[in-house]
Parts: sequence; structure tokens; C-alpha cells
Amino acid sequence: MRRLQTSQILKAVNKPDQLDLTSSSPEPNMLSKSIASVLPDSVILPHDAAAFKQSMNSYWAQQEREVIPACVVRPRDVQQLCTAVTVLKREYDERVKQAGEQKAEALFAIRSGGHSPISGAASIKEGVVIDLGLFCEVTPSGDGSSVAIGAGAKWMDVSKVLDEKGLAVVGGRNSAVGVGGLTLGGGLSFFSPRFGLVCSNILSYELVLASGSIATASASTNPDLWRVLKGGSNNFGIVTRFTARSFPSTNIWSGFLYMPAIQAAKTLAAFHECVRRTDSGDPSTTYDNHAAGPIVCFSYIQELRVQVIAVNLVYTKVPEDEKKWPTCWKNSSFGSLWRLWSTCKVRTLTSATDEMNALNPAGMRQAFATTTIKNDPTTLTATHAVYCDAIASIRRLNVKGLVWTLVLQPLLPDWVRKGDANPLGLHDCTHEPLVIVSFTVKWAKRRDDESVQKMTRRAVEQIEAVAASNKTGHRYRYLNYCAEWQRPFEGYGEENWRFLQGVSRKYDPEGLFQRGCVGGFKLDVVDGEA
Repeated sequence: MRRLQTSQILKAVNKPDQLDLTSSSPEPNMLSKSIASVLPDSVILPHDAAAFKQSMNSYWAQQEREVIPACVVRPRDVQQLCTAVTVLKREYDERVKQAGEQKAEALFAIRSGGHSPISGAASIKEGVVIDLGLFCEVTPSGDGSSVAIGAGAKWMDVSKVLDEKGLAVVGGRNSAVGVGGLTLGGGLSFFSPRFGLVCSNILSYELVLASGSIATASASTNPDLWRVLKGGSNNFGIVTRFTARSFPSTNIWSGFLYMPAIQAAKTLAAFHECVRRTDSGDPSTTYDNHAAGPIVCFSYIQELRVQVIAVNLVYTKVPEDEKKWPTCWKNSSFGSLWRLWSTCKVRTLTSATDEMNALNPAGMRQAFATTTIKNDPTTLTATHAVYCDAIASIRRLNVKGLVWTLVLQPLLPDWVRKGDANPLGLHDCTHEPLVIVSFTVKWAKRRDDESVQKMTRRAVEQIEAVAASNKTGHRYRYLNYCAEWQRPFEGYGEENWRFLQGVSRKYDPEGLFQRGCVGGFKLDVVDGEA
């Protein structure tokens, strides 16, 4: 019965539009031919129909599948990547020279896991895609204290290797998300309550700079570059390998609680109560650092005309009694909430991240947008009201296959102070619990893109207006959840933003990754300064 109910929710979407690659694929241009001439075995051109189609269809969001490049470069090793970057830099310099005062067009995009919902985040129309998919190593150190992870790996690749060795890293919660994008954007993890953000647990980076040279960034080598890569996105080079701290870990307890919409008020109250816990020494009120979440999701499913609540609870060690809830969650308000069903159980980390991925699989049109608020009951209630108010508009628009989801998850001061320092601007300005508010929206048809994007932006702006009025807003915007129109680096604070810009000028003085590379979020380095 539980499987049937879950499958009904997951399948309640129409098939998305399918793109005909035979009619939309561009002819190879001079740049793609130049790269193919020096890397003949590593370039996929549109006339390689099967391989090219496979590459396009491996993006998560349908919009990204529709951005058709002139070629896809899949370097087999870091030396091949250096060669590709050298060709791109030479072409970039020539185009800048020819453009004069005009802005030269971007040339390339970088793809790690391809899990962004933003059109053009990891692809570029009639340009070059650098696909890091072959950089997929997962190699634990001999003493188990660190793991070398290729930037093209997905988190399922990492957890499958580490599960067998009784290890884990502070990594992604969705098995299909790429290591590169999540880590360079900051990164939230089931292990953040214990160790901090994903980016704050990276010991070193290997990357290819705009010059085509290979660099290492660590606390002792290029420490300024090491720091900016902890949330600075793709603005400094192409990261090929992360060395992450690892630690002993066995199975975890995790799953979802599914509840009807009538439980919304109680769910919001339970969320607020969990997030406001302080270190009082009382197990019933203390935030146990093995407890991750809660992640509360309110979803409206257009095809079924129903609302449902899903709450993800995680405990990152096995409870004393595997058949019972961990004490911290049993004693929380979530323990007593009436629910339709629950999937919570002891399982591997891979299983837990697979469950997260299964709730929003690949192939649909997707949109994200985010803001950050304080853990204020009035603002939380107003946020949920904005989500509910949008449903009336959704019904009128009759957006095919739409699932409209509001997600609330905590960001606690203790988490952001653990691990290595980063430029996110949270260390010195966060003295009380925050809530990351995000919308995750999926739908089926291209014709509805503009309506959905406008509706999502309007909802975020309404929440921010309420938070501003209540003095419960916060400047931070989690980069990995940002919509294309948002500016996450402004939320890092002026000093950190300027630091990022300065390091960009140092390692990429001509601005290859600022203006020659699309995707991510750019630093607004002023022309003439880069």
C-alpha cells in the first residue's frame, strides 16, 4: 500500500516535451573543429548522433537538454583538459581583441553532474561544453582520513564506495547530484550538524586555471584560492578533483513522513520547535548533532488536485534499538504527528540519498528559487500562506504536470562555524537559527515556462517583503537553490564579495571564467579590472 501511494505521487506528471536533436543540432563551428583537431577522441560532435543525444539527455532538467552546444568535450585526464582550456583561452583572447569595447560572447560551459534547473547553467547554445564525467574517481586514503573525489562524480558514486568501507564524507543528500556543483556552491549535508557545510570540509582542490596550467589549492598552497572555492562557484578555474575529509560511518536512520495538508499548522509548529532547540543538556530539547533536518516539504500536485506534506528526518548513526525512532526524533513534535505513512528505517547512506532523488527524478522542466528567514513562527506561517495562495493561480493556469513545492530546512549557527572558514558570510553574522526557504517546481510543457518562472519569483518576493516587515529576513541566499535572477554573492557581504573578485583578477586576469564561461553566478568583476 505504501509503495502504491508513493508511486501515485511520483507518477502524477505528464510527459515533458521532447526535443528533436536532428533538427536543432548546429553544424560544427571553427572552435569545435579546433578542439577536435587536438583532442579527436574526446570530442562529441552533433553528427555523432547516438553519443550526442546521450550526452544531452543526461541533464537533469529538460530545459538544459534543449540548450544545444556545437560540441561536447569529455577530457580523459587533466592534461587533455589543459589542452582544451588553452584552445578556449586563445579563442577568447582573439574575440576580446576583435570586439574592442563591445562584450565578447561566451564560449563554453562546464558540466559536472548537470543537475541545475537553470537553462544554460551547464550548457551553451552553439558553444563548447566541457563535460567532466570521466573525472569520476573515488579513492579513500590509506588511513581513511580523506577521500579523493573526481569533480565529475555524482554523490551516488561516492557513497557506494564509502558504504563498503565504513566511511563517509560531508556530501550531498541527493544521489544524482554532481559533486562539483554542490561543493563549489557551499553544500548542505546530512552530516552538516556534526561537521559543517560540504565546502568547509574540503582539504584541497586540483584545478585547471585560465592559463591552462594545473594548480593545487589548500590551506598551505594558494590559500586564497582554497578559500574562494568554498562557495565561489565556477569563477576561478575548472576543478578536477576534491580531497575531502572522511570519517567512520555505518548505516543511518532516515526516511520521510507523509501527511495530509490538514496537518500543515502542526507541521510548521513542529519545525519551529525543532529548529529553536538550544544546548540545555535536556535530551528532549537539545539539538542532537546526529539529527539532520527536519526538511519539510509542502507540495501541490496539479494532476491529482491534492496537497501533501513530506518531512525528511535523518539520524546519522544507528539507534540503540534499530526498530525504534532515535530518541531526539521520538521526543520531538514530529514523533506524535498523525501521518499517512512513513519510510523511516535504518539503511545505507546510498539508500537514503536514492530516496531523496526518487522524489524528483530527471526529465521534467524544473525551477528553483530561494530566500532565507529567521526561525520566526509568524514569518513561517506567512511563508506557507504565500505557497497556498499561489495554488489558486496554478489551478487557473492549468499547468500540465506541475508539482509546486515549498521546502523549509534549518541552517544553524553551530553548523556554519564548523570546518574550515569560507567566504559565505555566515560565520560572523549568524547568531540565531535561520531557515532556508526554497521553491522546487516541476512541470511538463515548454509553453508554461514563463508563467511558472514568474509565479515562483513572485512568491519569493512576497516572502521577502513579509520578512522585511517583520525584521526576520537575512541576506544569505544559498547559491545552489538560487534562480537565474538572484544574486547570491551579494548575500556573502561586501568584504567577502570583494575578496572573491580580487582572487578572480589574480588567477584569471583576462576574465576567461567571468565572461568566456557561462553558468554559475558571476562576480561582476568590472571590465578593465579583470
